[in-house]
Amino acid sequence: MSDKKDKDAKPKKKGGGMMLKVGAAAALLAVGGGGAYGLVAAGIIGGGGHGDEHEDKNPKLIHKGEEDPYAPAAKEGEHGGEGGGGHDVDGEGGSEYRTAYFSFSDDFTSNLKDSDMLVQVSLACSTHRDYRVILWLQKHELAIRSALLTTIADTPGEDVQSAEGKTKLQQRLVATINKVLTEAEGFGGVDAVYFKTFIVQ
Repeated sequence: MSDKKDKDAKPKKKGGGMMLKVGAAAALLAVGGGGAYGLVAAGIIGGGGHGDEHEDKNPKLIHKGEEDPYAPAAKEGEHGGEGGGGHDVDGEGGSEYRTAYFSFSDDFTSNLKDSDMLVQVSLACSTHRDYRVILWLQKHELAIRSALLTTIADTPGEDVQSAEGKTKLQQRLVATINKVLTEAEGFGGVDAVYFKTFIVQ
């Protein structure tokens, strides 16, 4: 009887090992196939037509002399609108990119943080990107104005009395505008803020 049990046990053992090998191979194929699919879906490997899906649709930098596809058409007798089409007036030096400007329609008046001082500023900003940034500034001017007033009100009075403090304020204002645009449109694009007037009382 013991011989019979040994003979019966050996084939079952081989069959169990074979099933384990087949199961392990199937698991490896599933994991490998899933990993390969994930890499292709993420665009890390493979090619095909997936490149078009990941195209950067954010506003592009516009070189001097390059036509801005989003700029408004120039009226008859003009050489291009604000930020668009004025390639014949671009200088040779300085930045390689065209600069488009946007002026906020009204002044900003605010108290300053921990101070009795009042500041009144007129602001403009610029971008080297295509005209969509200017269009977004126009579209979201109300939200941007609100955020800028909050940033100005959070400025200590001593900051507006020095050139260095005003430069820091300009940087904070750029970040504020880009934050609003990023939340609203998915991209900022403003490079600088300028003080057209700056009155402290």
